[in-house]
Amino acid sequence: MPPPDRRLRVVVLVSGSGTNLQALLDAAADPSYGATVVAVGADRAGIEGLARAERAGVPTFVHRVKDFESREAWDSALTASVAGFEPDLVVSAGFLKLVGESFLATFGGRFLNTHPALSPSFPGMHGPAEALEYGVKVTGCTLFVVDTGVDTGPIVAQTAVPVLDGDTPESLHERIKQTERLMLVEAVGRIARDGFTVDGRVVRFGPAVP
Repeated sequence: MPPPDRRLRVVVLVSGSGTNLQALLDAAADPSYGATVVAVGADRAGIEGLARAERAGVPTFVHRVKDFESREAWDSALTASVAGFEPDLVVSAGFLKLVGESFLATFGGRFLNTHPALSPSFPGMHGPAEALEYGVKVTGCTLFVVDTGVDTGPIVAQTAVPVLDGDTPESLHERIKQTERLMLVEAVGRIARDGFTVDGRVVRFGPAVP
């Protein structure tokens, strides 16, 4: 984490419309938030997430998997580009690619992602639909530290979202996404102001305890 007199440097990775990114950009416009988005990376060109960054004057970069001879080469290039901005924290905001060993070796413990369910329930791409199919009455969203699994990392924050009568996967997911943005902004702000530590599977806000 940065020293008290410096704002937390955040690189955000996107693959689509970038609504979570926009929430972070809006929050970071207030100096008291404590964090600033220093770059936005993507795995595809021409997306709204990149346009949001460019409108905010934030540098961007794109690495498409198909432009590299191997997934490992793509991962190494992504790692180098992110590292060039010297981030304290990396946030996956709808980034639809799994990073590899090089990325996790460099940014492990400070790479965050969100999931539209209350982990460890319903991992993977279809959390809202699977929650409805299972018949749960409460689902939600999770912010976690990325590890080598799929939505399995230590949990930073969670927020519950009730399942309503008549919900569809789309309507439920939309309410989850609205809650997710608030959760992400609040958690990154706390990390910027207070720091955080990861001890096994337990994440605590605040400085490390000796």
